[in-house]
Amino acid sequence: MSKLSSRHILQYLAFMRPLAHRAGALLRQGFNKRLSITYKGRINPVTDVDLRCEKLITRTITRKFAGHAVLGEEGSDSRGGSEFVWIVDPLDGTVNYAHGFPVYCVSIGLEYQETIVAGVVYDPERDELFWSGLGGPAYLNKRRITVSKETKLERSLLATGFAYDIGSARKNNLGYFARMAKRAQGIRRPGSAAIDLCWLAAGRIDGFWELKLHPWDTAAASLILRQAGGVTTRVDGSAYSIFDPDLLASNGRIHRAMMAALTRRRRRKRPV
Repeated sequence: MSKLSSRHILQYLAFMRPLAHRAGALLRQGFNKRLSITYKGRINPVTDVDLRCEKLITRTITRKFAGHAVLGEEGSDSRGGSEFVWIVDPLDGTVNYAHGFPVYCVSIGLEYQETIVAGVVYDPERDELFWSGLGGPAYLNKRRITVSKETKLERSLLATGFAYDIGSARKNNLGYFARMAKRAQGIRRPGSAAIDLCWLAAGRIDGFWELKLHPWDTAAASLILRQAGGVTTRVDGSAYSIFDPDLLASNGRIHRAMMAALTRRRRRKRPV
């Protein structure tokens, strides 16, 4: 694999940051307004703003970078022989957005030869842009961010989410939630995996897990988290890819304790 230089990664980020702001401004204009909503499933909505936002992002990328592929939540998929794939969630937190609950974001990640090399996540309500490139620091706007230093699960604030098939699927995260609720200081459910991971990167929470995720949910935010010092694995501790459905993420210091709580594994005592 030929490496992408840090200079090229910074150039891509210089393109991604204003694009995320433009897409976020479009979301902000439509927020708390009358929306046209359709459903991909019983409780899985799509708004007209989702579609317009993805169209804006996709057109801007393909006009600037001919030959690059785009994979988006709302149907964009031009993957083929390109080394570059832009992975886009135009509106992460659609249920929140549709109800006027102000937790949602735009997520744009860039994959080069199957490795995420740059990512931006923009929260329009708080005007917070999280961003990073492979090999570099993670930032919130212009401020460098790092994960928390908490070492005890019982003093940790966690976040999680639930898939749209929670009402019908046997594997629905409720069992994991019950186990973790007994161990952690608290659990929050903001409703946007990308924001959860970025808040973890900024030290606002200490850990996160979720099942049945998609590449656009985590492509940008998982990179930002790792560059902020965080750890990502699957729930069982194996290596994580954005194409895997389950994710366990933490500040690194409580990772084993979270995994033990979720998988019912007891940590072995070290010999004296």
